Amino acid sequence: MTSPRARWRAVGRAGGGIRLGEIDAAGRLRDERDARAADLAAEVAADPEARWVWSDTGSWYPQLLAAGVRVARCHDLRLCHAILRSSVLVGDDASTLREATAWDEPPPEPDGRGQALFDLDGSAAGVPHDLREVAAEFARQNAALEGASEPARLRLLLAAESAGALVAAEMHAAGVPWSRGVHDGILTQALGPRPRTGELPARLAALAEEVRAALGDAGASLDSQPRLLRSLHRAGVFVDSTSRWELARHEHPVVAPLLAYKKAMRLLTANGWAWMDEWIPRDRFRPVYVPGGVVTGRWASSGGGALQLPRLLRPAVRADPGWRLVVADVAQLEPRILAAMAGDLALADAARGTDLYAGIVSRGILPTRQDAKMALLGAMYGATTGDSGRLVPVLRRAYPRAMGLVDAAARTGESGGVVRTVLGRSSPRPSEAWRDVQSGASDEGADERTAAAARSFARERGRFTRNFIVQGTAAEWALAWLADVRTRLAALPSATSGSPADGVADRAHLAFFLHDEIIVHTPEEQVDAAVAAVRDAAATAGRLLFGGFPIDFRLDLRVSESADKD
Repeated sequence: MTSPRARWRAVGRAGGGIRLGEIDAAGRLRDERDARAADLAAEVAADPEARWVWSDTGSWYPQLLAAGVRVARCHDLRLCHAILRSSVLVGDDASTLREATAWDEPPPEPDGRGQALFDLDGSAAGVPHDLREVAAEFARQNAALEGASEPARLRLLLAAESAGALVAAEMHAAGVPWSRGVHDGILTQALGPRPRTGELPARLAALAEEVRAALGDAGASLDSQPRLLRSLHRAGVFVDSTSRWELARHEHPVVAPLLAYKKAMRLLTANGWAWMDEWIPRDRFRPVYVPGGVVTGRWASSGGGALQLPRLLRPAVRADPGWRLVVADVAQLEPRILAAMAGDLALADAARGTDLYAGIVSRGILPTRQDAKMALLGAMYGATTGDSGRLVPVLRRAYPRAMGLVDAAARTGESGGVVRTVLGRSSPRPSEAWRDVQSGASDEGADERTAAAARSFARERGRFTRNFIVQGTAAEWALAWLADVRTRLAALPSATSGSPADGVADRAHLAFFLHDEIIVHTPEEQVDAAVAAVRDAAATAGRLLFGGFPIDFRLDLRVSESADKD
């Protein structure tokens, strides 16, 4: 984590104010001094080469960005603690780190703008911000790394995770360029003109009446599932839920309008006019990202629903005048990750320079692209029935190394073991309830019902660990990609026109991230540089994780005024 050439500086709370100091791997502080909140931005700006150690990026960085100051590198103690406390690469001698449970606290709740505030009085929930606690935790983490079996992998993961936290804060600050006019047009076309408060849009109201007429029930409640189920049963539609899959199995005049109503209502409630007014008051959508919010290392969101935006709204993501969007997503990221993790040259060859599923078909392994996709996804997610279950054995014969890797991970999970990603993020240990079920099944005289439950629980955990190693490593690759794109774009000069000069959005910058897709907002004169940054960073991420293994990460990349695919 530390290196002889690195200059680490710590920032924390002390006596109701802010205190800074240089810090070494043992947590020793020197050159300490107090700083007012108003002066912190100047302190950071004056030392651009420093690597900042702090409690939680979301608690400190948003205010620096608001002051126009960008941090090049940081070490996020909260995120790094979560990785180290659970990693199987960290030995039992790191018990002091695991005993520091105050660092297990979740990120602080954002304020109304999606930003956490400097916690100067210690009253806010979350991890410790006191400078002495920051120094002690930094020392614990360095000691854990020194005793780790593969410290280099963990150091790379901690650096990528911390860089991801910086990216998340910067993307919130920059925002996704958004057209309210286009958004309103999409809603109007799908739902009808914007209604008055308390009323349904015209198309939604018409669909509701059509559903009630088909049910023969003018007073049917469409937004209460228990009441709607009773109305459906009275009409002869005997379903256990109102899911699309279950309703579609029935031939009845109510099915089509009900499915249309449910889809329209989801759009209205999740991304309708009220959502637009709250999250896009002007020309930017500013979601709140949660790096490492999923156990595999994938991001989550705590506001705005950035990770669930419907494709219908993508045309509303529009570049500013004189700017463009570089939209890039990785084709078949997780299967390519699997090939590289397993060192499966045959699967890597199928992916080289082409659609991986099509590559499997061209080699005569499976007859159709859909078959190849279903089989690979089934292998990674543990499908044992249906078409996926039927096709997976074919892949086992064609790609024994890749299939053997996920099969072994599943067996480890079924037996209660822990698996890890390439860089060392480890799966959670089985819950106490899981262990109790397995223990009960092993007792002498356990009945078949108990044994069946234990087998079911074991298979479920096996499916989880099977996918964990692939999804988690894919998340690590994406973090490395993000971090390198960020660094390359930050080296570009400020734009001649467009966004305000705030240290992030005054040049080509990351605006959106979703698992395997990024959107860069760039001035027209920096388009070529932005495209090169995205492509080159993808290649670099592959080398960082997999060395010289011959796997390419194929990008579907386009430059456009809108995020909508043509």
